[in-house]
Amino acid sequence: MLTPSVLSFLQGKGRMRSRVTWDLCWAWYRAIPEAQQTRIARMGFGHLLSARPFHVDVPYLEALRERWEEDCKAFIMPWGHMIPTLEDVVYLTGLPIQGEPVVGQERSDYHDDIVELLGLEFVAGRRRPIRSILLRSLSEAVGLRGRRRGPLETLEEFYTGVRGALDLGDWSEERSVRIFVSYLFGRLLFAMQSSQMNCKFVLLLRDLAQAGRYEWGATMLGHFSRRSQSTGGFTPFLQIWGYTRFPMGRGVQAEGRQTMVPLMARWDVAPDPRVADRHAEDVRVALDHYPHDQTPYAGESDASHPAVAAGRPMFDRHLLLLYLGTCEVLYLELMVRTLGWHQPAMKVPSLSREGHSRCRLFSEDRDLGEEHGSMVAYWRAGGDQVVQQASLHDSSAYMEDYWACYVGRLRLDCRVLLESQAIRLLEGRFAEQEVELGRLRAKVRTLKEELSRVRAGRDTGASSSAQPAGGDLAVRLQEALDRAQARVQEPETRTRELEVQRQRGGVVTLQAQMESLRLELTRVEGRLLEAREREREERDREREADRA
Repeated sequence: MLTPSVLSFLQGKGRMRSRVTWDLCWAWYRAIPEAQQTRIARMGFGHLLSARPFHVDVPYLEALRERWEEDCKAFIMPWGHMIPTLEDVVYLTGLPIQGEPVVGQERSDYHDDIVELLGLEFVAGRRRPIRSILLRSLSEAVGLRGRRRGPLETLEEFYTGVRGALDLGDWSEERSVRIFVSYLFGRLLFAMQSSQMNCKFVLLLRDLAQAGRYEWGATMLGHFSRRSQSTGGFTPFLQIWGYTRFPMGRGVQAEGRQTMVPLMARWDVAPDPRVADRHAEDVRVALDHYPHDQTPYAGESDASHPAVAAGRPMFDRHLLLLYLGTCEVLYLELMVRTLGWHQPAMKVPSLSREGHSRCRLFSEDRDLGEEHGSMVAYWRAGGDQVVQQASLHDSSAYMEDYWACYVGRLRLDCRVLLESQAIRLLEGRFAEQEVELGRLRAKVRTLKEELSRVRAGRDTGASSSAQPAGGDLAVRLQEALDRAQARVQEPETRTRELEVQRQRGGVVTLQAQMESLRLELTRVEGRLLEAREREREERDREREADRA
């Protein structure tokens, strides 16, 4: 069942569009002077900005969002509640979770503040009062107007273009940093559907040294789960959080990145050529059967994760997450299994009456720190420690209450498919795989023909200046051909193995294996498929710009 807040993220045919503009944030950060990078890193964003952007796994995210329960701010799964915690935030993003709460101030008119901190051009020609700024005005101010990664551009090529276009003029270092971090807030960490950003974010950057003392990770998690956005916000965090718990999406840990920090930097995601309802439905079904991991960070050393070592005292605390006048409760009591404990029984719906503070339009300035003084004090005191119930020998009482509460909504008692249903699903996957293998073989033929043409041109007397380029292209084509042929052979072998297992009756296990097989095949078409998706996103952005 989709709640209205979740539906706000779905557009046309049940598809979801991410509001993050990660590519530009990543390239912009790399293109600015090293001194500015250092200041931004000291604010706590350096680890996150070191992670390479990856593709948004739309069906996977749709299936997750539909499991969101607003009352307890958790995902509803057959095995119990699942909640992104501060431990997840610090391991995956490297954002700090200790420090001063982000409460700040709100004004009835931000005109003078914007002029002082960003510049007069951001409010020129606009009527007062000023409460928001257009996000595109931030990128336009530094020469990046309309700068988007092209359909066939690699990240490095896109970065080269951004570096060449970036124009910081004679601005001060502080002003340049404020403009970038404001864009980072509006387009990545606290992304929303609007093309504008509330000016209260800019006030947080008045003192850049103070900005480095905020607990940005906890703030991001609070925004992530706030009521008005349901599970909105930093979409890549949700995606990688899901992959670490039940890695049934298109994400893989890339070769050569196994030791990178934060963990988000280790992942690569292939685009899906068929982002459609039927594939989202496949994910919905598989979520009920896929093995899950309650402790995905076992074996990670604190020495490799400085932010983890600093934030570990917060991992077992009941906390109120403060986010600029909004308070969201982190219900860690529902997820003590992540601490290696048994889950005690509790009346989940009653938790929805705790916390939640909303802000409305007002006519006078106010200090949110003073207004929410008790909540700020609670955060600074470290909240309340969640205590282990050592007398528990299992989580059966919790699961009984859990099923009684949610079985009607998500029909969790039907999580084991009938064999006939599972076989139909499996047969459909086999038919789909045949189509994919046909596509792969056609692509191999195309690569062979292209490789032959390049070699023929080189051997029949191409100019000496063109020979190196032709040879380099031939090498790249040969490598692509070898990879494609290997990809064709692997699924063919696995298909035969899966057919044998199906005949032996291993139906439930085959579902997860077939899902993995289908996702393996999609990676071969990565670049072309990503180009199509980026072209659609570019058209959407152009339409949005025209409406604005």
